[in-house]
Amino acid sequence: MSKPIVKVAITGAAGQIGYSLLFRLASGEVFGRDTQVQLSLLELPPAMKAAEGTAMEIEDCGFPTLAGINISDSAETAFSGINWALFVGSKPRGPGMERNDLIRDNGPIFISQGKALSRAAKDVRIVTVGNPCNTNALIAQHNCRDIPATRFSAMTMLDENRAKAQLAKKAGCNVGDINIAIWGNHSSTMFPDFENGTIAGKRITDVITDRAWLEGDFMKTVQQRGAAIIEARGKSSAASAASACIDHVWRLLETTPKGKYFSCAVPSDGNSYGVPAGLIFSFPTRSLGDGKYEIVKDLPLSDYSQKKIEATTKELLAEREVVKELLVK
Repeated sequence: MSKPIVKVAITGAAGQIGYSLLFRLASGEVFGRDTQVQLSLLELPPAMKAAEGTAMEIEDCGFPTLAGINISDSAETAFSGINWALFVGSKPRGPGMERNDLIRDNGPIFISQGKALSRAAKDVRIVTVGNPCNTNALIAQHNCRDIPATRFSAMTMLDENRAKAQLAKKAGCNVGDINIAIWGNHSSTMFPDFENGTIAGKRITDVITDRAWLEGDFMKTVQQRGAAIIEARGKSSAASAASACIDHVWRLLETTPKGKYFSCAVPSDGNSYGVPAGLIFSFPTRSLGDGKYEIVKDLPLSDYSQKKIEATTKELLAEREVVKELLVK
C-alpha cells in the first residue's frame, strides 16, 4: 500500500531558517514515519544555486520519508498542489530602517505570494514566519480570498518557547511542565500571559511569587530576546525559529490535550477578548486536529493583562493602517 504524501512549500528556503527547517521536515519528525514528504523550495533567482546545494544535502541524508524535492523561483510553480505553505522568506530590517518601512517593503512580497497561492493551491494551510509575521500574514490572506481566512496563521510559538525557557530556569522545572500563551503581535508589545499560565498544573504566580520579576526581567527578556540574540551572535534567530515552526505545525496537526493550549496568531473572529475582527492576533489556541483550531474562550483577564492586550492590539491596528491599500476588500 502506498503511503500518503504531504506537499510542503518553503519560501526563502536557502536562508538560515530554511536550512535548519528542511532536514527536520524531510526526516518524518513532523508528519510521521508513515507519510511521505514532498518538499517545494521557493527562492529568488540569485539564491537558486544555494537552494540546489541544500537540496543535494537533504538527498544525501537518505531519508525514507522524503518523496522528492522541487526547486523554483516561481511562486505559482512552487505552490502547485501543496498542503502546507511555510512563508519563511521576507525582507529583513536594514540599518536605520523603521518598522513601518519594513512593513511596506514586505508588502509586495506577500501580495504576490498570496495571489500565487490562490491560483495554485486549494487544500492548504499557511504559516507565516518571516517578519513582521502578523501583518505579512494579513497581507497574504487578503490577497488570497479563494482560501478561507482560517487557513492562515502567523508564528508566535518562538515567543512561547522563549517564555517557557525563562520560566523553567526561574522555577527549576522542565519546560514541558509549563503551559503559557502569547497574546498579540510578534513584536516587543507581545504579552506572555503569566497570570493564566501554569507550571505542573499550578498557577505560575503561585510557583513564582516574585511579581516584580514576572512584570520586569521576564517580560523584557521574552519581548526583546530576538534583538539580544542578534547582538550576541551577529545574526538573527535561525535554529530556534525553525524549531518553533515545527512546533507550530505539529500543534495544529495534533489534538490539544484537555486543559492545555498553545500560542498561534490567527484571524480574530471579532468576538474574543475585544480584538477587532480580522486582525492576525496571537491567542491561546486549541487544535481540534488536522489543522483545525479554536480560540480558547473566557480566560479571566486582570486590568494588568487587559492593558497589555490593548497595547499590542493598538500596534497591530496601526500596522494594518500602514498597509490598508494592500488589503483586498
